Amino acid sequence: MPSRQSEHQFERYLMPVRLRKFIGTILIVVLVLAYALLANTIAVATLGDAPWWGQLLYFFLTGLLWVLPAMVIIKWMAGPKQQ
Repeated sequence: MPSRQSEHQFERYLMPVRLRKFIGTILIVVLVLAYALLANTIAVATLGDAPWWGQLLYFFLTGLLWVLPAMVIIKWMAGPKQQ
């Protein structure tokens, strides 16, 4: 069982919540912009002759796929689990 002093030492090295949320917000904005640019670039290069349902499926899947890395960033923003 860790001592009370070691718990306080660990808490000193944690990033403040406000800073963590600020950095996370910037990361999410950068992620969304970069992901949209990449997804649309791939779509323009490959989907020109695809049928409408292929384009619909591509944009449906890519429209949802960005959520996975965003969830990781949001979990990080929330900080460590409180016990």
